Amino acid sequence: MYDFSAFTHPATWVSLLTLTFMEIVLGIDNIIFISIVVNRLPKEQQARGRTIGLLLALLFRIGLLLSISWIVSLRNPLFNLPDFPWLDQPFGVTGRDLILLAGGLFLMYKSTTEIHTKLQGEEEEEVGKGGNASMMSIIAQIVVIDIVFSFDSILTAVGLVDNVLVMIAAVICAMGIMLSFSGVVANFVNNNPTIKMLALSFLIMIGFMLVMEAAHKEIEKGYLYFAMAFSLIVELLNLRLRKKSKSKPVQLRDSQYD
Repeated sequence: MYDFSAFTHPATWVSLLTLTFMEIVLGIDNIIFISIVVNRLPKEQQARGRTIGLLLALLFRIGLLLSISWIVSLRNPLFNLPDFPWLDQPFGVTGRDLILLAGGLFLMYKSTTEIHTKLQGEEEEEVGKGGNASMMSIIAQIVVIDIVFSFDSILTAVGLVDNVLVMIAAVICAMGIMLSFSGVVANFVNNNPTIKMLALSFLIMIGFMLVMEAAHKEIEKGYLYFAMAFSLIVELLNLRLRKKSKSKPVQLRDSQYD
């Protein structure tokens, strides 16, 4: 059913490496979301929550890859909307549009509430003891956003490679790498309030991009990722500057009367 002989060709391995890199890039926002959400769990359960979240993302991706025909069918219009000046005409609403719209709105809502909680200071009250959310509620939120991110990831994979086995191998490799570094990313984001605020702002941007895609208004992702990378570099420089200024020792002047 599947052609394993494709792995004997060098071009297949090049495609595998390229797709693995793309999956890691597309999965960064997923790691950030999971890292922020699982911070609501007690500290002893946070690593387990991240692992479960990423494994669920892996299962969703593999399941979607094994249902390529269903993925393609989601691009077919389910119904048509009446004429609106801000929508493309004719505007047929597809299953893909509904998934992107629901996921984008959820991501914007969740990121906004996280920012509100942080600004209200409720999060700081739980420092040292972790959050008090239940594992099931956190997993439910992860499942919702995993479906959207997995859907976007698989559409990219289908556009780059036509061999399902190569897609599955790339997804497994990418998820293994992300799983290995998820703890480092989570600790870095949660231990630096400004980075966490920046990450939440990124998630709002991504949610808005998903909503626009649902309205058939494509936003070039390269511009979005460039803006995110530039903002992150500036913030990292700020962190380094603040750390340097705090560690600078106080120097006493020699008395002019000595």
